[in-house]
Amino acid sequence: MFKQKYTSYFKFNTFELLKNSYMTPLFCTNIRPITLNILCLFLAFTSEVEAQNKRQFKVHTIAFYNVENLFDTINDPNKYDEASPIMELKSGRGEVYLQKVKNMADVISKIGAKTSKNSPAVIGLSEVENRAVIEDLANDPALVSKNYGIIHYESPDERGIDVALMYQKALFKPLSSSSHELKLRDGDGDRDYTRDQLLVSGYLDGDLIHVIVNHWPSRSGGEARSRSKREAAAALNRRLIDSLLSDNPYAKIFTMGDLNDNPNNNSLKKVLKTKGDKKRVGFKGLYNPMEGFFKKGLGSNAYRDSWSLFDQIIVSQPLLEDDYSSYRFFKAGIFNAQFLITKKGQFKGYPFRSFSWGGFTNGYSDHFPVYVHVIKEAN
Repeated sequence: MFKQKYTSYFKFNTFELLKNSYMTPLFCTNIRPITLNILCLFLAFTSEVEAQNKRQFKVHTIAFYNVENLFDTINDPNKYDEASPIMELKSGRGEVYLQKVKNMADVISKIGAKTSKNSPAVIGLSEVENRAVIEDLANDPALVSKNYGIIHYESPDERGIDVALMYQKALFKPLSSSSHELKLRDGDGDRDYTRDQLLVSGYLDGDLIHVIVNHWPSRSGGEARSRSKREAAAALNRRLIDSLLSDNPYAKIFTMGDLNDNPNNNSLKKVLKTKGDKKRVGFKGLYNPMEGFFKKGLGSNAYRDSWSLFDQIIVSQPLLEDDYSSYRFFKAGIFNAQFLITKKGQFKGYPFRSFSWGGFTNGYSDHFPVYVHVIKEAN
């Protein structure tokens, strides 16, 4: 059976655990004077840590989700949308579309909610056909109370899919947005049309942040043959990041998306120059928390009984600082809840996708969402 380890969302209070073990009656009867002095120092230290742990923090979720071919049922003559899975259905397209939207909204409402007690403040999306399908998503009963705003641009992608950003209007105030074209050529020298990269700047609860939403070129034709396309996408992403850092070296940047590469591939390590260890992230550097998950064998999508972690969120160095008077990175996660996993059949253990073998499965996506939590001290 093909399985992925289940992501844990909780941390143990190590100091509390150690303190309690030291204070057992048996231990206390065998304390020598020098040990007692060390113990007193230790307990004084842990008391200070506990006092700090009692501070109150605000927490928000910033997420990304490849929603797997969220297309409407209308044939757009300017797109190749007739090849989308929903348009290939022989009947019941309207009902399938409504259920697909409902399923996507249900997932989004739960991403990171165990910690933040809320749906994502900001979420990047990929594989959406147009603004109308995102509006239907935002207006679904599972999300409508969150009053999500939408930022979307039509891209020249040959499949007719775009990236977009949704944000809770009460939490995030957009300042500017722009779409950035990735110009590629195929083997014959003809234009290879793909997704633009979306850059949005705005205020998250008063903090200026920048979010870049990506969907890099696929591995169609093989990883090696298509590698240069993703490296070109990474180079465009790096230019956007460098431009933001040139204006403000302390800019808080989140670059996210379905990168179609793993955290250890050249596009990430050599072009974006990401680090998987926070201690090694220098000034103007980038931290990729997904690298640690990947080394543990975790992934966001599966193919031929192998996990990949194509869905990633990468953060800039200022988000790693210890001053919590403004929002800082807290932790990351892969939202691989049990209901998102295929329970039986050939693809048991894989993400429970929406479309398979020419039909609708009533599933969700062939990718798990990913997210980060940011925190700041409450006044």
